Amino acid sequence: MSRFINLCKEHTTLIVVLAAALCMALFGSWRPWGDAISLPLLGNPGVGQWLVIILVLYMVIVTVKSIIDDIREGKMGVDLLAVLAMLATLSVGELWASWAVVLMVVSGEVIENYAQNKAEGNISELLKASPQEAHISNLPGIGREQVAREEAEAAQEAAQEAAEPAEGAGLDNANAASNQSGRAVPSSRSQFRRVANPEHSPNTNAMKASSRFHTVPVEDVQIGDVVVVLPGERVPVDGELLSGSATLDLSAINGEPMPREVYAGARIVSGAVNGSAVLLMRATALAQDSQYQRIVQLVSAARDSRGAAVRAADVMAVPFTVLSLIIAAAAWIVSGVPLRFAQVLVLATPCPLLIAVPVAFVAGAGRLAKAGIVVKTQTVLESLARVSHMFFDKTGTLTVKQPQVIRVDMLPDTKQHFDEDHILMMAGVVETYSVHILAKGIAKAGGEAYGRLRNDCHVDHRGKTGTATARFRHEYPVVSNINEQAGKGVSGVVDGYSIRVGRLGFANDKADGFQPVVSKVGSSQGTGSANSARSARSRFAALSPDEMASYVSVNGEIVARIVLRDVPRPNAAQTLQTLRDLGVQNITMLTGDKAASAQIVAREVGIDDVRAELFPEDKVSAVREVRDAAHAAAEALPAWRRQWDAAFSSRRDITMMVGDGVNDAPVLAAADIGVAISDGTSTAASESAEMVIMNDDIGAVSQAVRIARRTRRVMLQSVLIGLGLALACMIAAAFNLIPVVVGAFVQEAIDVISILWSLLVLVERPGDGK
Repeated sequence: MSRFINLCKEHTTLIVVLAAALCMALFGSWRPWGDAISLPLLGNPGVGQWLVIILVLYMVIVTVKSIIDDIREGKMGVDLLAVLAMLATLSVGELWASWAVVLMVVSGEVIENYAQNKAEGNISELLKASPQEAHISNLPGIGREQVAREEAEAAQEAAQEAAEPAEGAGLDNANAASNQSGRAVPSSRSQFRRVANPEHSPNTNAMKASSRFHTVPVEDVQIGDVVVVLPGERVPVDGELLSGSATLDLSAINGEPMPREVYAGARIVSGAVNGSAVLLMRATALAQDSQYQRIVQLVSAARDSRGAAVRAADVMAVPFTVLSLIIAAAAWIVSGVPLRFAQVLVLATPCPLLIAVPVAFVAGAGRLAKAGIVVKTQTVLESLARVSHMFFDKTGTLTVKQPQVIRVDMLPDTKQHFDEDHILMMAGVVETYSVHILAKGIAKAGGEAYGRLRNDCHVDHRGKTGTATARFRHEYPVVSNINEQAGKGVSGVVDGYSIRVGRLGFANDKADGFQPVVSKVGSSQGTGSANSARSARSRFAALSPDEMASYVSVNGEIVARIVLRDVPRPNAAQTLQTLRDLGVQNITMLTGDKAASAQIVAREVGIDDVRAELFPEDKVSAVREVRDAAHAAAEALPAWRRQWDAAFSSRRDITMMVGDGVNDAPVLAAADIGVAISDGTSTAASESAEMVIMNDDIGAVSQAVRIARRTRRVMLQSVLIGLGLALACMIAAAFNLIPVVVGAFVQEAIDVISILWSLLVLVERPGDGK
């Protein structure tokens, strides 16, 4: 019952219109005043008829006011057709037709609201999920005051260390020596204090009590506040994880289906859904600057923007109105029957232009948002359908974000001591502590190797003599004495073995820092470090142009070389082929890498146009050259043609650059459409990109183009079907083939068809976008 009452409140005007029809049907000719009233054109209406007349005049006043408001806002007030239709039918005494036109106007608003809400469904879900509240911890000593205190203490300690370098160095050595667990070394002493204090530990039982925090609007969270996120809640603002670990669901941000596990010190973003355990985090950004809220702002801006097609539709509605009036006037003049004028006008509907077009583009923007693709304006969505030339950055865009291990080259005389998985495992353990560009790839491969070794019941842990065989003695390798020399490599002790990973000269060093006079793994000739390095290198085959290597030594002896390369994304080649199938034939790779390396990746992903060894300004020039040529060709066209092409034509003259949104910022800004690929945890709202892919999937590029093509095609279909039906019916009405009352309902049916057709954007079918 309450639902029915709410529905009546929401559509009160529609209820009144239907009630007026009932009154006219029951009391239309009831005249308690007799023949005392006589009006021009209308005669002596009954009670029910008077109700309809008053309703029509009220709707005329409301509609005229709406037209004036639209004109003031710079929009075309084309509801003039509805006003003329109501007045025309009223003047010829067709009250049922007048009522039908009023019903058409009111129900049209209901249908428009339904279509708009349906089109915005994906966007509305995103907006409703925006965090509204945050729980601020009440525990003493861990809030903003603690941050300020730690910063002051850190500054004081830095001053003391500068005055007493020896003491400071000793403390650093102590910290390095204390690292025995195989986990990352904390980056500051304040982190040691924060975790070591049981009273303030994130894992304390006191966190289970709600009295330990207070709830505030998310806008009140300040940088430095310690925020409590309960199980199942969304992270309210961007921050740094204080708890030991947490499991986060990022599907609302990047569509990633599997939860992601993060550890203390990790950056976590707003909008992520917390797992089954309470987590503590320190806010590092205000709500309006946090990730999810910025995504919401972008999506809202795209929804509220008016693209070229929407603006053009508004403009085209004016000549349609003029044409309708010409047909109606001609029918009246030729037939000599004023009713024909009303018959034509009740069928004149600009809804396919005024409603169907914006509904289609809002639906398209919603589909993009659901797929983890954020566009800043509807104009970007329109331009996506007209892309003619795409530029791709190589590293991190066509390829994975860091070089991957492709093989381990073992020296023949070391295979009896260690296998490839042993080398990868030990190298990966020490590389975990490195910040070098190759470290993550080796650490990842080492983790995979460790998993394979753990699945083996018996694992060789042979020493240099090759006689000892044992099971794993620890759940994790025991690591100590980690030391990294910037630009050279990293060393440490793993389960008692002295491991060095890095450049050949570094890996070939002895524990005392000196290289052997004669390499045990190389030629017996030559002396000095240079000859030793050359002799060790000569035992390995030459690297390909796109390959990189880190050398591994165990107990001072070179044993293997780990080879890495910039590996293409698994779906890069398929994505580019899909783009070609969609009509994007010009695809170019831009990279600063050497030509030989770039050509190898280009062949693997299927790109013929490769421009390598470019500086950032060279990339910008390459994109601008193509963009300016396309713009010059467009400028040669008449103004009306340019406007038509921008709104409805499939003419393709748009350039698009795809990059990571950080290093490629200048070239992203140079293209018509700049696309930044993000993993959802980095800053997505790149100022230089018009479109942001949140799921770190290059396949989303072709998906975005496909959705844009589908949106444009469905929009054109709804316009052509709606306007075509309207024109055909107006001509039929001009020849008196459609009665005026029937025409009003036919017009409503045309509106429904065109609007519902535009909602087909929400439905994807096989082959869409081709």
